[in-house]
Amino acid sequence: MAGVEAGFNHLDAQGHARMVDVTEKDVTVRTASAEGFVRLAASTVLALRDGAVPKGDAIAVARIAGIAAAKRTPDLIPLCHPIAIHAVSVELEVQDDGVAIAATVRTADRTGVEMEALTCVTVAALALIDMVKALDRAATITDVCVVSKSGGRSGTWTRS
Repeated sequence: MAGVEAGFNHLDAQGHARMVDVTEKDVTVRTASAEGFVRLAASTVLALRDGAVPKGDAIAVARIAGIAAAKRTPDLIPLCHPIAIHAVSVELEVQDDGVAIAATVRTADRTGVEMEALTCVTVAALALIDMVKALDRAATITDVCVVSKSGGRSGTWTRS
């Protein structure tokens, strides 16, 4: 099968999707960081800064949603391994044109946490939009990406 020959290890010999067997991989400390941005209207940024969002503390809700999402990633991403999440940090910074979101996820396991970091940022962004949607129907999630990862066989990688 072409997919297997090309090194797509999420495909079996018949080309069907499968979960990669990580049984033989070493348990190592693994970290991944991701970022994203929620673009908001100036009036919404002002409401966030003034604590005047009608639904409550949007930043706190987004942070908690991101942490919860990182822990639930295998429930959302079909071929993602369920792994022990040992730490999640989520930072939300209100800026003049929206909210920057940065997350770092850590584990000591057999596979990385890039998907958990991406899920964390994305769900935090979705929760933030849910909290401000009555104020800003045009709120937009942008620029979600992995910015770094470390651990495992492939070592350290940082977005240039």
